[in-house]
Amino acid sequence: MIQGKTIGSMLIIAGTTIGAGMLALPIASAGLGFSTATALLFAAWALMTYTALLMLEVHQYAHVEATLNSLAKNLLGKKGQVIANFSMIFLFYALCAAYIAGGGAQLQTKLAQWTHIQLPEQTGSILFAVIFGTIITLGTSAVDKINRVLFTIKIIALASVFYLLTPYVQGQHLLEMPIEQGLILSAIPVVFTSFGFHGSIPSIVKYVGIDIKSLRRIMIMGAALPLCLYLFWQVVSQGVMSQSNLLQSEGLSGFITSITSMLQSPKISHAITIFADLALATSFLGVSLGLFDFFSDTLKKGNSKKDRLFTAFVTFIPPLGFALFYPKGFIMALGYAAIALVVLAVFLPVAMVYKQRNQREISNDEYRVKGGNSALAFAALFGVIIISAQCLQMFGFLPEIG
Repeated sequence: MIQGKTIGSMLIIAGTTIGAGMLALPIASAGLGFSTATALLFAAWALMTYTALLMLEVHQYAHVEATLNSLAKNLLGKKGQVIANFSMIFLFYALCAAYIAGGGAQLQTKLAQWTHIQLPEQTGSILFAVIFGTIITLGTSAVDKINRVLFTIKIIALASVFYLLTPYVQGQHLLEMPIEQGLILSAIPVVFTSFGFHGSIPSIVKYVGIDIKSLRRIMIMGAALPLCLYLFWQVVSQGVMSQSNLLQSEGLSGFITSITSMLQSPKISHAITIFADLALATSFLGVSLGLFDFFSDTLKKGNSKKDRLFTAFVTFIPPLGFALFYPKGFIMALGYAAIALVVLAVFLPVAMVYKQRNQREISNDEYRVKGGNSALAFAALFGVIIISAQCLQMFGFLPEIG
């Protein structure tokens, strides 16, 4: 039973991480060169894996159903709780709204193709929210089962993309150096957010239980799988096009169009589209699961049908409303999501562990992440760099990407 939950939890983390944003990595790293982009991926993976383990160190002394809301309140007080809640709600509502808008648009297109009926524009988004909202409301076990199926199909679609692109990889493209140094800083927030799964950690702890050995394996392996896929994706995406051609591709659609026209293979376009659909679905499951459990804890709601239904409304109605009425305006807020994610996944774990270590005496049987205060300070410094890079880009001091 525990083994099955361990594997399922790994896939929830990997499914949350390997989202539609993965397809934006080639655009985000355009102009960096393969070696520089690879170094950034390793740095982001190391930082996010480390802070995920910090979260486990905090969870070992908390109730199994504790979320970031209660953890921050217990260790950092009311101010820490407010900061944690704001970061969580802002980030996850923004992500959920973007996923509902994107998934709804894709579902709307498919419904029109299948039914040949002109449906209202809001139909796809509403159906997307209702279908996946129902899965979340049923609980983590249901999410686990559905996610396994979607994740398996997604990996098959991704393997098809790799298979179709690999023969066209050229070694000289992978040896190109960065075109503009400022692009390195601009790419940091995007690469960092591609490893964002920390909001799902409390849900996984609740699902698996306080079994640090199993949870540690889940965090490390769950984050390592996306890293391996990201690296291979960088090889095939940056290997088939030069840095200058990548820079000329306008967004994801331009990237897909460039590859399809260059290789004269519509199969690649179909495979990437299927992967994007499934990547969005699995990401939405992981993100909304974390938000659902967060609100369940914050609002003191139990597992009764009435309570879970109320929590579902609080979780899904606001992002659905934004996705329906202000899709472009709200999705623009995703430019600020990296800042909220730094607070959520870096600053708060560092602060909570630092406070907890000062409050408790060292025990031989307790779990402590290696590195001491030096590693905590180093992680916090990385967080400052990420926020600075995002702010400099927003204010026009760094070149925009994508």
